[in-house]
Amino acid sequence: MDKLARLISPSTLTFRSDEPFNLESGGTLPSIRVAYRTWGRLTPDRDNAVVVCHALTGSADVDEWWPRMLGPGKALDPDSDFILCANILGGCYGSTGPTTIDPATGLPFGPDFPPVTVRDMVRAQRLLLDSLGVTRVRVVLGGSLGGMQTLEWAILCPDLVETIVPIATSSRHSPWCIGLSEAQRQAIMADGDWNEGRYSPGHPPTAGLGAARMMAMCSYRSWPGFQHRFGRRRQEGRADVFQVESYLRYQGLKLNNRFDANTYVALTRAMDSHDVSRGRKDAAGVLNDIHQPALVVTIDSDVLYPTPEQRELADNMPGARLCVLNSPHGHDAFLIEVDELESRVREFRQRCG
Repeated sequence: MDKLARLISPSTLTFRSDEPFNLESGGTLPSIRVAYRTWGRLTPDRDNAVVVCHALTGSADVDEWWPRMLGPGKALDPDSDFILCANILGGCYGSTGPTTIDPATGLPFGPDFPPVTVRDMVRAQRLLLDSLGVTRVRVVLGGSLGGMQTLEWAILCPDLVETIVPIATSSRHSPWCIGLSEAQRQAIMADGDWNEGRYSPGHPPTAGLGAARMMAMCSYRSWPGFQHRFGRRRQEGRADVFQVESYLRYQGLKLNNRFDANTYVALTRAMDSHDVSRGRKDAAGVLNDIHQPALVVTIDSDVLYPTPEQRELADNMPGARLCVLNSPHGHDAFLIEVDELESRVREFRQRCG
């Protein structure tokens, strides 16, 4: 897994808890590490934290994947905010996950890594904030899987979190999303190098992970976006290859250079388990108990988490309002239409004081 270690920013910090970490599934991790990045400084009262939650294959490096959200005068302002983003539990950029060495075997956990949930991810991040002495979180925000974490932050830590911005997400993973996740997992598992997840670092299931990423990219974008960007044009110098084919192959290759297949399987399963009502009251009742001011962001061309799912959030959270990003880029618009999103989030934060 050296290729992944090399991708971890030298600015990354690590929190370690040597206490057993009990998982929602009933499993236990003997200890956990949480890799994280920060920008800005905590006030003496430690009451100016901002928590950014990343998506499925993301990392703690907000300055790389959301750079136009971050900076003086921006929605995430290090001059006034202490901005923190942690690599999620189950990830592969420094936090405990399938690539971590299992102390019982001396080998990576791999497929034996116990199932984790979005709630487990948030509980691990809460331990990190407690270790830093944070007394108030001004806002929690994130898109997709990051939006799921944002909702759980509001539910699990109502006295700590002041406001939330869940983006392109839902109260529970739909059958549509679960089906797409399973198709991607099966592509990985159909790779001859998968070996039930016990592949060697030198021979990971690259074809399977690449195919999974190609499927995912089709759901992250949209019909109008592909039509405008690629049409039926052929790749230059390759009359037998459409431009869209070349694009998807490139995306598969790029993910293989920066991610791990067991991690992909574990995190998509965590997303599938997402349901704010699990073990609680019905979803509407749970959402109705979220009283923090909330900006719920929807993308009008998102086929993965369509607008009715965000409208459900906004309609049931008493302090919420719905913000629509008009974009041809589909689900990934929260990573593309960043100037518009930054403006909306900044205005929301100014109104909330």
